[in-house]
Amino acid sequence: MIKLIFTTIFIVFLTACTTIALSPTPELVQKAIALQLEQTQQQLNQQLDLNFQKFNIQRISITQQQPLTIENLPAYRVQGNYDFTVKLPKRSFKQLEKPFEVYLQIQQEGKSWRLLIPEKNRQDPQSKWQSYLIL
Repeated sequence: MIKLIFTTIFIVFLTACTTIALSPTPELVQKAIALQLEQTQQQLNQQLDLNFQKFNIQRISITQQQPLTIENLPAYRVQGNYDFTVKLPKRSFKQLEKPFEVYLQIQQEGKSWRLLIPEKNRQDPQSKWQSYLIL
């Protein structure tokens, strides 16, 4: 009976530690936001012929983390706010408490994360995802 109790407690602690270790950290979320902004920046540079010099992400505040499954792998929908500064050739501007929403997916081996961006295709009601490795 005592072995059963200790085994149950051990499994509960082990599961709790694993869940905590596999949830997105603020540093990971910051990298995901930066990667998402880089994708948007490249599109704007091409379409509008802009030359972004640099951007800076600060003060990330995560307000919600929702676990979900995307394409049979565990993922998180993470929402919150951050401060954002952009430097253009002749000026810079800052936005405070800019809202964000990112989808993060841990890979099967549990060592790397990917940023998932839903593709917007009106003809296909099923969501398809673009996937980017977060370094």
